[in-house]
Parts: sequence; C-alpha cells; structure tokens
Amino acid sequence: MTKRETAGRDQAALGIPGLDDILGGGLARDRLYLLEGAPGTGKTTAAMRFLMEGADRGEACLYITLSETEEELRATAAAHEWSLDGIDIFELVPPESLLDEQQQQSLLYSSDLELGETTRMIFDAVERVNPKRVVVDSLSEIRLLAQGSLRYRRQVLALKHYFAKRGITVLLLDDLTTDVNDKTVHSVAHGVIQLQELAPEYGAERRRVRVIKYRGRRFRGGYHDFTIKTGGLEVYPRIVASEHRTSFDRSPVSSGVAELDELLGGGVERGSSALILGPAGTGKSLFAINFAVAAVQRGEKAALFIFDEELGLLFNRMKGMGVDLEAMRDAGSLIIEQVDAAELSPGEFAARVRHCVGEKAIRTVVIDSLNGYQAAMPQEQFLVLHIHELLQYLNRQGASTYLTVAQHGLVGEMKAPVDVTYLADTVILLRYFEALGHVRRAVSVIKKRSGGHEKTIREYEIGGTGLTMGKPLHGFQGVLRGVPNFVGQGSGLLGEASA
Repeated sequence: MTKRETAGRDQAALGIPGLDDILGGGLARDRLYLLEGAPGTGKTTAAMRFLMEGADRGEACLYITLSETEEELRATAAAHEWSLDGIDIFELVPPESLLDEQQQQSLLYSSDLELGETTRMIFDAVERVNPKRVVVDSLSEIRLLAQGSLRYRRQVLALKHYFAKRGITVLLLDDLTTDVNDKTVHSVAHGVIQLQELAPEYGAERRRVRVIKYRGRRFRGGYHDFTIKTGGLEVYPRIVASEHRTSFDRSPVSSGVAELDELLGGGVERGSSALILGPAGTGKSLFAINFAVAAVQRGEKAALFIFDEELGLLFNRMKGMGVDLEAMRDAGSLIIEQVDAAELSPGEFAARVRHCVGEKAIRTVVIDSLNGYQAAMPQEQFLVLHIHELLQYLNRQGASTYLTVAQHGLVGEMKAPVDVTYLADTVILLRYFEALGHVRRAVSVIKKRSGGHEKTIREYEIGGTGLTMGKPLHGFQGVLRGVPNFVGQGSGLLGEASA
C-alpha cells in the first residue's frame, strides 16, 4: 500500500472539496473535532455532508440532534437535493413537543433528563448503531445541562474517551449561543473549525471559514470564503501562489495594434501582468479587450471579468468597432463573465479565475476594473495582498493578466483608489490633454519589468475602427499634465498636417 493510499485510509473526508483541501485531505480518523459558528453559518449543512460522505463509503453514520427534529433535518437535506438514507438520526426533543402514543420510542425528553442520563442515552444509541462517524448537534444543550464549566468539561472529556475507544470520528457542533468566550472544548478537541458570517452595510452576507487548530497536521491557515448553495457548501481556499509553479515560454504577445506593440517594446510577455491606468472615458477597457481579442485571433482562449459595464452595452459598443465579442463567446474561444461586486466574495471570484486558468487552459485574463474588485472586498486594507497572490498565481501559470484602474479626475493631478502600480509588471498610463482647441488622448508606458520600451508619448483615438495610434509626440511638453506646451515644428497630432 502506497503512502498516499495509507493517508487516504487514515482520513475521513468531509465531502466538501475546498474544505478538505484546507484540512490537508480531511479529518484524521478516530478523533473528536469541533465545528463552531453562529446560527445560520452552515454547520448543519456541513455536518450532513460529512455523514453522507461516510455513508457513500459504506460506513455506519449517526446524527445525534438535541436542537432540531428529524423532520427539520430531512427538510434541510431535501433543500439541497440530498437523501439521508443510510444515516441514523437520534433526536432528543424538548417536553413542549407532546408525544402521542404512535410516535417512535427513540424520541426522548432531553430537558427532563439529568446530564448523566442524557449521556447514557447517547451511548445507547451509539452502541445500537455502531457507527464510524458521529455528529452531535449541539453542544449548547449539553452546556446548559451541565450548569457549570467544570462539569461541562468533564462531560466532554468523557464523550471524547468513549468515542475514541470505539474508533469513531466525531464532529461536535456548537452554535455559540450560550457563552461565546467559553473555549472549553477547544483544548479537548483534536481540531477546531470556525464558520463566520459577515453582514456588510450593502449587499449579500459573506461567509468565511477558518481552521483554528488541528493537532499534528499542517493545514492552510487564515480565512477562506465560502457560500451555501443548493448542493451544500462551496469553499474557496485562499490562494497561496508559491504552491503553483509551471514552466512556459516567456515570449511577448501582441496587442493587435502595431503602434501599441512598438510602445511596449514588442508587446507584453507571457506570465506577466499589465496595469492600465487612466481617468474615466480614456478607453482603458478597450486597451485591455484588444489584448484579449488578439489572443483569440492567434487561436488561443481568453477570459474577461467585467465589474463595471453592462454586458449588453459592451457587446453593442464593441460590435460598432467591428469586434463581435458575442460570436467569440459562442464559439467557446472567449469567456465573458459579469461580476456583481455586491454579491460575490473575493474568494469566489478568485476561484472563478483559477477555474478558467486551471481547467480551461486560458492564458489571457482581463479584470475590468479593480475599482469594482475593491468594492467586493469586505476589508479594503487587504485588497493589495489579495491581488498580489492572485497575480503571482496567474504569472506562474503563464497567463498574461490585464487590469484596469479608473483614476479620480480628468486632467492635472490624479489619484487612484488603490495603488497597485508596484505589483504590476507593466504600467500603461492614459491621459486627456488639450491641444489646438480639442480634447485629445495620450498613452505612455511608464514601467516594464521584462524588457525595454519606448519612453515616448503617443496620441490615440477611439473610433469606428477601434483603437488608432499616432507617432510619438516629440514637439510637446507637459502632455501628461493635461495642458502641454508646443515647442517643436509640426504638431504630429492625429488629423493635423505636419508643418
């Protein structure tokens, strides 16, 4: 038996791929674990998935519930299109539920029982089923029956030793409704998993999971976003770029516009990132989309993640320039996703990008824009770190990434809501400037790590044929400030005859 097969046999997978990945493959067998979180964070859903995974593997499974009825549990499972067949459910219901003579004898009045008797009834159920996996829901009821921290700790220890002797993997649920600061079980449990729900001032709730403790096992630390959907929990492990390394050809790729390639010193290298900066209306999206369209024309695949613009408007605008994005999408060469910053967590977005690169072999990614991406971050101070890991991951997969950022202002001094210029390998700067009575646009490359580039400034126009670029503006000074001085002979401006 190989080391990998032995590891798989000694682990009890939860059946939640992202969470199993965070835990290094699952839970070590024959141990007791704590899954804690406020009501509504998904503990019951995760616990049922844990038992279903065991049942699928032919293991006997037992769900001991002190807080919900069997009918409620089965209704929850049905909402996820699950069946709990093969899972024994043992419920302890409160005395308010007046039982008639025809109800099952497995229903007990938990509030009338002393703690010791309640524990004995749990042991009886375990001995009857002889399970390999057990869920106890929830510890809050046992804590109330114990009526003291010392007695509660001793009772949890008694449960731990009993289950360990029988070779059972146990998941204890705690809804934190009695005493949030009580960490008694943390020291007793072999591992502690915490589920949290965040409520932003606007938009849908955000959920995240964190492994607080796991004895003898290396796990992926920190917070990881997750969602509850039909079918259970979807967990999005935090990206660690150092875990993803590939070899690839770092040759430059064209933008499809010869003058822009000249400005870039031949193009943007594979496995690098390019940031397109500029005020609203300068054509940042068009510049980025040009790289994606050029990739499709080379026979490659590309992905566009659009935060700011409505897709119907984008399709019509680009079709007016002779670019049919819808046809490219329908042909399967271009993936276009509208991203709702108010509904999507950063972790879920990163998972979508990873899926495109890892599963669909896409090597050109456009994120338009980081302003919308920033709105998706519940804690904006971590946006730069999040982008850093995402860009490093994409770079190491050989993907070329194009990001746009809208700066505040139109001419003169401008500020960006987030400064990621030091993260990008190439920075393309777009500006408005006034000359000869017209508002014009100029582009320059102010940074390129992977090679040389033109240090000039070029004018460009956006028209019915898309992006048109002119020759370098040698006769002007102060173009990037917005109001240049003409100091040469012949303006060199687009549409103007040279002197």
